[in-house]
This record gives sequence, structure tokens and C-alpha cells, in this order.
Amino acid sequence: MKVAPLYHVLAESDWCSPIVVHTGQHYDANMSDRFFEELGLPTPDIHLGIGSGSHAEQTAGVITAYEAIILREKPDWVVVVGDVNSTMAVTLAAKKLHIPVAHLEAGLRSGDRTMPEEINRLVTDALADVLWTPSADADQNLIDEGVPEEKITNVGNIMIDSYELLRDQIENEKAPEKFGLAAQPYGVVTMHRPSNVDDRETLTLLTDHLCEVSRDIPLLFSLHPRTRKNLQEFNLLNLLTEAKGMNTTEPLSYIRFMGLVRSAKFLITDSGGVQEETSYLGIPCVTLRDTTERPVTISLGTNRLAKPDQIVECISEISAGTWPKGQCPPLWDGRTANRVADDLLKRSSDA
Repeated sequence: MKVAPLYHVLAESDWCSPIVVHTGQHYDANMSDRFFEELGLPTPDIHLGIGSGSHAEQTAGVITAYEAIILREKPDWVVVVGDVNSTMAVTLAAKKLHIPVAHLEAGLRSGDRTMPEEINRLVTDALADVLWTPSADADQNLIDEGVPEEKITNVGNIMIDSYELLRDQIENEKAPEKFGLAAQPYGVVTMHRPSNVDDRETLTLLTDHLCEVSRDIPLLFSLHPRTRKNLQEFNLLNLLTEAKGMNTTEPLSYIRFMGLVRSAKFLITDSGGVQEETSYLGIPCVTLRDTTERPVTISLGTNRLAKPDQIVECISEISAGTWPKGQCPPLWDGRTANRVADDLLKRSSDA
């Protein structure tokens, strides 16, 4: 999702030739292959096929495979995005071979080092040569960690570029109609983080409260494979699917998912990106986490952190119209990829 807008800008330039490497860490067809098609990305030039595994297995697999790619392709720059295991692993492989690395979506911090993504962010930003940040708080995080300011460029939020790239298709998808939700207010739910879905007691509590909400307002719950597996294991799936007003579905393509999000009354999620997209669209977002690496979505946007037992209270506030309206953070304007390309060209020319 974060590669596509930048790829299109770089592919149209006359000063570089982008090569897309897909590590295969996200291997579900709905969550990966269809995104490539929808975003107009070509088949990846290189597919490492890493697949699932423990954090160590994925990281080691990517480092080993990507090292061979670097030695063969000899790139001038490596661009990594986000905060997944592949982001950190590719950075390590490139820096060991003295290839400059640029990190897109740098500087985000939750302060929670029990989250694997936080470790990936810290390691990647400590090693990267260029840090492209989405917001001013990310700049400050890096400066507080001793990163020289000349390495940092605030470019805005690349996920907004992805949305604008596909806006027409998203609006024409008419996703609420396809789920029978067009004639009424509804909410969208996503959950996949271990802290929410791996513990029986927590997932039971979440299921109970979501079922309570769905009795008053329909919910569309897009079930991540990890979430579905645990709902089945904890004997909660039938309780969820049989609840009044609850609609469940497999993971959705980006276009269909955002088609649902843009018309939703609210989102309930533990995702990082959804916090950003809802703030951009002005839609209330209840984030089921204790911390967020995107605090700007709370200070400026429509997002709020909540515990499982606060879900019903939050939705009542949204229904009453007293939820904060928020505003769109600066540079979240669909032009981030152009700023990234301009900065990369300038840094390449100065090198």
C-alpha cells in the first residue's frame, strides 16, 4: 500500500529505475496479491517468498534472501516502508553491504517495546540514512533520539496518496450496498493484534461488547486469519456470527474495505493505518490499544484509544454526536510520493 504511489512517481521519472521486491511476508491473496492489481503495480520484479513463521524466522529469511538480491542488482538506494519485520531485515542486509537506506514512514513511536513493530521502527531508524516522516511529532521523536536533522524530511502521509490514487474506484465500488448496509448507519471492525486476539479472556470480552453494539447498530467485521483462527479455537465464532446486526467477512481488498470505511459511522480497530485514514476522512475511530505510534491522529484527528470495556461507551458518544470532529494533519494531501521523489533526487544529486 505504501509502495504503490512512490513506485508510480519514480517509474515515470527519467532519473531512476525502480525495482519492486516483494518479500512475501504478507502472503494472504486478499491482503497482498489483490492489492498489487488494484494499485496498478506490476508483478514484483523479485519475489522472495518468505511467507509465515516466527519473527526470527521471517527476519533471518529476508536478510539472507535480500543480501543475494543486493549483491546481484547493486542498487544505488534501498527504500523500505512501514514497520514490519521485512522493513528491519532489508535495512540490516543493505547496511551490512554499505548501501544507503531511506525509510518511508520513519519516526513513529508508541513507546511500547513489547510491540514487535516498535522494535522494527527503532532499529530501522537507527540505521537508515534518510528518514521520511509523516508528521511533526515523528520529526521530534527522531531529534530526541539524536538523529541529525539533515537526515530527516517531513513528507506527509503516503497512505493518503494510496487513497487518492484509488478514490474513483473506491467511490464506485458501492461496498455498503454489497453488504446490505447502504440504508442505515453502520460500523466497521478490524482486529488482529496478539494483545487483543491471542488471549481467550480478552477476546471473549471484546466479542461480548461488539455483540452488544451490533444490537443497536450493524457492524461489518473483516476477520483477519489470525483473529478467525482464535475465535474458532476459543469457541467464540458462532457467538459472533449469530449475533443480531453482526456481519462477518473474509479479509477485503483495499478498494472494497475503503469503500466501506468512507461511508461508515465509525471504525473499531487495532490497526495503525486505519487510524490515519479515518482522521483524513473525518470518521470517528476507536482504537483498541493502550498506545499508538500515531498520536497526531488523537491530537488533531478523530482517533481515541480505548480498552475493551469502553467500547459501548465510545459508540454511545459517537451516536450522540459528541465525539471530537478533528482535522486533517498537515501534508496529508495525496502529494507525499512527489515530495519523497524530489527529496531522493536532491539527495542523490548531492551525493
